[in-house]
Amino acid sequence: MSRSKEAMGILVQLIVAALAVVITAFLLPGVGVDGYLTAIVVAALLSLLNITIKPIFILLTIPITVMTLGLFLLVINALIILIAAEIIPGFAVDGFWWALLFSFILSLINSLLGVSLGGR
Repeated sequence: MSRSKEAMGILVQLIVAALAVVITAFLLPGVGVDGYLTAIVVAALLSLLNITIKPIFILLTIPITVMTLGLFLLVINALIILIAAEIIPGFAVDGFWWALLFSFILSLINSLLGVSLGGR
């Protein structure tokens, strides 16, 4: 695959993720996104945090993740979203439970949009 196709694929994934952020924030009263540019930044930062920090969290919490049969990964996802909300002005999450719900619904919408657009 050529570099331009790879770059276009990454751009499409980022736009789909930003659209999922906007839709999810619209559905949840405890989450706010100021605009589409903020949603793109949120999607990019969430991707970056999922690549860098999430594996470290998973590694550090293996015992509790095993004891909870993997449900603690939901807590890790919520923490990643709360970190993003602290970093990005214009993206607000009212608390842990809203972050947990945002994480769950965002994953669902992202999956649905990815399937409908012919993604992986």
